[in-house]
Amino acid sequence: MTTANFSDDVTDRSGKVRNRALWTLQILLGLFFIIASGGPKLVIPNTLTDNAPENLTIPLGLLIFIGVAEVAGGIGLMVPRLCGLAAAGLSVLTVLAAGTQAFIADKPLMGIFPLVLAAIFAWIAYERRATITDLRNSLSR
Repeated sequence: MTTANFSDDVTDRSGKVRNRALWTLQILLGLFFIIASGGPKLVIPNTLTDNAPENLTIPLGLLIFIGVAEVAGGIGLMVPRLCGLAAAGLSVLTVLAAGTQAFIADKPLMGIFPLVLAAIFAWIAYERRATITDLRNSLSR
């Protein structure tokens, strides 16, 4: 009997540690996308196109749309009901960013960082899949 309780305690404790680690990662990545990635695209889009030649091939409206998507995804990562869906969306967005770096900007090595982020976001979306199904079920009622 005691071993069952001990294993339940260990499982419960590891679940709490995993949850805290996920929330820490989600908050850090959310702040990164709000402050460092999406925010500058919204606040100073003309400066971005002037300073980065690879951004010249992207229309200004699309650059602003990407900034809005990144900020929304960053905020969504920090909202418990939306975190799984936001992580899935940011995973797709970062795969597209890697493709842009590799094929449009002709800098394939710059696509490695977005691909690593895509894998992290896919893992977060997988771990938070219950929030996605809960959101789907609440919207279908």
